Amino acid sequence: MKRILHLISSIQGNKSHSLELGNAIIEKVIEKYPGSTVKEVNLVDLDIPHLSPATLQSLFSPGDKLTAEDKELIQFSNEAVNQLMASDIIVIGAPLYNFTIHTSLKSWIDHITRPGITFGYTENGPVGMVTGKKVYVAMSSGGIYSEGPGKNNDFVAPYLKAFFGFLGMTDLTVFRAEGLKVPGVMEHAMEKGIASIHID
Repeated sequence: MKRILHLISSIQGNKSHSLELGNAIIEKVIEKYPGSTVKEVNLVDLDIPHLSPATLQSLFSPGDKLTAEDKELIQFSNEAVNQLMASDIIVIGAPLYNFTIHTSLKSWIDHITRPGITFGYTENGPVGMVTGKKVYVAMSSGGIYSEGPGKNNDFVAPYLKAFFGFLGMTDLTVFRAEGLKVPGVMEHAMEKGIASIHID
């Protein structure tokens, strides 16, 4: 039994390809780990605030120094970190928009990047503190970005690998539904993406 956190960052609602791919990943995880639970979080619906100077200062302040206003500013951050820490598997729906991730996912990332909580500084540099978790990325794109000329414009998979690795989550796998707008490819792109799913 695993605790699965499913993050959705698509603006396409039920028509979302990354949502369909993410749900397929979760189905495969539950097949392998019967009885697993799923916590679904739609980041777009949450309208997560972008970091402000005041919020950033609060995130870096010691707990005993926080004012009531500070605590209110980091309430979402605390909730997001708790959800992350309570999960064994994180499934991230990550459609490619203008070569990168949606702002809702970026805002979530900003709020879970907490010194002393999700990463720490040492004499040898930063060390991730979120370990023992598996991350699956359900990436969708209209074009093809895993290979060919589009590969240099993929700032979704490399960024997410780098970021989650920074926090200690180095076991990350990306599954792609790509070419969803490419004639001759789009007809089977979703089917191919789902067929590529394998759960370690």
